[in-house]
Amino acid sequence: LIVDKIDKDEDGFVNQEELKDWIQFTQKRYIVDDVERQWKTHNPENKEKITWDEYKKMVYGFMDGQYRDMDQNELDKDEEGFSYQNMLRRDRRRWDVADTDGDSALTHEEFSGFLHPEETGHMRDIVVLETMEDIDKDKDGKISLPEYIGDMYRGSDGEDEPEWVKNEREQFSTYRDKDGDGFMDQEEVKNWIIPPDFDHALAESRHLIYESDSDADQKLTKEEILNKYDLFVGSQATDFGEALARHDEF
Repeated sequence: LIVDKIDKDEDGFVNQEELKDWIQFTQKRYIVDDVERQWKTHNPENKEKITWDEYKKMVYGFMDGQYRDMDQNELDKDEEGFSYQNMLRRDRRRWDVADTDGDSALTHEEFSGFLHPEETGHMRDIVVLETMEDIDKDKDGKISLPEYIGDMYRGSDGEDEPEWVKNEREQFSTYRDKDGDGFMDQEEVKNWIIPPDFDHALAESRHLIYESDSDADQKLTKEEILNKYDLFVGSQATDFGEALARHDEF
């Protein structure tokens, strides 16, 4: 059923362009759905804007004075950089960047930028900043190789490192750390997580065709896709798992 949906020109094949279009469609749909759902949750009366105070009360209300159901130690507790106080500060900072007219309230469009900053031009620097804060454990404003690896892999003593971790070490020194000083600075982190001119949908469609195209004709039959169904269902990009559950798709 899904393959028929992707095959726009109904020629019995899924080509790269059709697959790329489907991936872009599912990504967009996920974001629209997510924003809509959260907008309704935080703004049940569907007012034009959500104020910071309304959002804070709904998400962090449990931290406030008389309603508080956690003691101060719990709120300040910092395990692996996680604390509610820290989350609140980060949310407020992100809110202020999303709030383009500076009135401390977000329109539907601004709220979308707040929830999905990676999709919104002027919000991308905050994604870089948050990533830096998460990985930079010694807070020196840059990311070392141990911090970079430690974010993805925590091996136990004496355990052999998996091959992919060795590959990531090479990635760090060859591609991530462009000036070769042993660290990733803010600009290098930006190039890593938001590479300029990188088309995620195009890259994923190429990868899926490369992995599934058994006769190497650069297009996929329904049979070729079904033979690799686990690859497609497992791909976040195609969102097949979600599409199967959505009856409105059909």
